[in-house]
Order: sequence, then C-alpha cells, then structure tokens
Amino acid sequence: MRLLRAIASHPSGRIGGVIILVYLLLALASAVGLVPHDPIAQDRINRLHAPDATYWMGTDLFGRDVLSRLMVGIRQSFIVAFCSVAIASLAGTLIGLLSAWWGSWWDASLMRLMDILLAFPAILLALLVVAVFGPGTVTSIIAIAIVYTPIFARVARGPALSLKSREFVEAARTFGSSESYILTRHLLLNLVAPLTVQVTLALAWALLTEAALSFLGLGTQPPDPSLGLMLSDSKNLMETAPWLMIFPGLTVMFGILGFNLFGDALRDIVDPRSLTRQA
Repeated sequence: MRLLRAIASHPSGRIGGVIILVYLLLALASAVGLVPHDPIAQDRINRLHAPDATYWMGTDLFGRDVLSRLMVGIRQSFIVAFCSVAIASLAGTLIGLLSAWWGSWWDASLMRLMDILLAFPAILLALLVVAVFGPGTVTSIIAIAIVYTPIFARVARGPALSLKSREFVEAARTFGSSESYILTRHLLLNLVAPLTVQVTLALAWALLTEAALSFLGLGTQPPDPSLGLMLSDSKNLMETAPWLMIFPGLTVMFGILGFNLFGDALRDIVDPRSLTRQA
C-alpha cells in the first residue's frame, strides 16, 4: 500500500498508471468480447469509412472497424510484451545471480555470451530469431525475450556481486544455509526494486519491438489484428484515410509513454538518493 501511495503522489506515476490501466481495461474488454464490432468481419459497403458516431475511429480498406481492431491489437501486444519480458526477466535474473555467485570462469563465460547478444541492435537480433524460426506470435515472444535477457542479467549481476560479500551473506554461510536459500532469501530479495523498474522499462521497448516486427510482417499474422500490422496496412493510404495510421500510431506511442512514465516514477521511489534529495 505504501508503494501504491507513493506512485499515486508522483506526477509521472499517476499519468503512467492511468494510461496502463486504460490499456489493460481495453485489452480485458476485447478478451471477453466487449468490442463495438467484429474485428475481422469485412463490410465492403463501408470501406474506408471516416470516423463518425457508428465507427468512432473509422474503418479500414476491408470495412473492418478500426476501434475494435485496436482493442484486440492492444491485447495482442500486451500478451507478447508481458510474456517476453517475463521470460527475459526470469532467465536474465537467474543468469546474473549464478554468474555473480559462482564467479571464476562461469562469470566470464556467461557475461561474454551476454555481451555478444548485447552487441546486436535489438531489432536486428529479433529479426534474426524470427528469420530462423519463422514469423508468428510465439516466435515474437521468443525473439523479444532473447533480446532483453542480457539486460536483466547485467542488472542482476552488478548488485549481486556486492551483496555476496556482505556480512549477512557470510553469516548465512557460517550457519550452513544452502546456496539456493542464500540466493533467493538474501540476494534475490534485495534485487526486487531494480528489477521491477527494469521490467516496466522493458515492457515499453517490448511493445515497440512487437509493433516493429508486426509492421515488417514477421509478428502477428493476418487476419488477427496487431498494432504494427495495422500501421503497415495503412502506409499506402495516408492521404486518403489518415485515421488508419493516426489511431494505431497514437496507441503505440501512448502505450510506450505510459510504461516509461511509470518506470521513471518507480525508479525515483526506490532510489535511496532520490528519497534523500526529497527529504
């Protein structure tokens, strides 16, 4: 509750939290079928219909309701983003903890592997994974997870290196605590704050990466709606039907903005130096 109150009192936290909440509600509504129209039903008579009282965001080239497709696209993007970041955070944290704890050649080998992955630009590494395994939602999740695993490994390894030499860890070793107990109760619990901040920031970039892959035709495949796919379909209709690009583009932009603002607020709240400055 204290954390929620701190986020609510932070300007960026309030704005980012409201944006994320709205997106989650739209995604939940689409999951239970609460959409204005069928997102994949084609209506040839109402092709490229401008926004009005019936179609709040207009229709696309096939007469499909843009608002309904946006709601489903948000759900699809959130599924990919949350699943990929969950995998990346679990794998990266495990790699970072074990690398710091074992040290020696284990640390050198694991970190050099992470450095190799970090050397690739995020979108190029994702494209490489998709090119190997083929396009699709599951492949997008795997690709984005591979891209962000090294980041979580670095975030976990740095603090773990300093924590493992602290007195309470040495005391736990003296009392005969197992490695798994020390890693989970003494190291991992002290990494919750920085990892939580990294998760929120990674979600923003995962949304962007998923949209980029779908825009290139390597993510979600038709007829399933996707924000990136909607942007790709609208690139040749910018002058005749600008709403087809404006609404999906704004949806992607505000989604990234929401997670970035929320992550910045969390970083300020959990950073002891920021608390000292505020005091």
